[in-house]
Amino acid sequence: MSRVIIVHRWGGNSGSDWIPWLADELRTRDIEVAVPDMPKTNEPEIALWIPYLASVVKEVNEDTFFVGHSVGCQAIMRYLQELSSDKKIGGAVFVAGFVNLKEQGQGEEQKVKEWLETPINWPNVKAHTSSFVYIYSDNDPFVPESDAQIFREKLNAKLVLDEGKGHFTAGGGVTELTTALDELLLIMGLPVETRST
Repeated sequence: MSRVIIVHRWGGNSGSDWIPWLADELRTRDIEVAVPDMPKTNEPEIALWIPYLASVVKEVNEDTFFVGHSVGCQAIMRYLQELSSDKKIGGAVFVAGFVNLKEQGQGEEQKVKEWLETPINWPNVKAHTSSFVYIYSDNDPFVPESDAQIFREKLNAKLVLDEGKGHFTAGGGVTELTTALDELLLIMGLPVETRST
């Protein structure tokens, strides 16, 4: 049975933004879904998030898929880079993931400073699947569009521009995300027929 683990953004939780909608869409297709509430969400720490995610995921195989939002994408990559090289997953969909951030207020940048400054082992991440998708917006207030090219270069990720979605938050009007659902279904080898618009 296929299993999807969805990791929310910083300041978010399992009920944030489009995540409940996506989880419901997947469950109607008899897909097992886990949406953990990550610790210290307003001040996320690598040392807390990665072990917590590992405790939720437990074992992985090619029927295991991930969806991340913002810092959730980083958490998934940092989890994957620690796995032994023989472990394979089905794929991952990253929504508004970042390697860099646009200029923010000092307080905002401090919250994710270690995520920006601690290197990602891209080859180790890439070793676990050939199916990465990176969804980004042309008006994201936090993530520069140029980060999309980094995901393509480092992970050979398929790039999907979803125009006008900002940082893909409910505050920006995004409570459903058909692009994430469709791209996930594609890498899972399932029919793409979104119920909602």
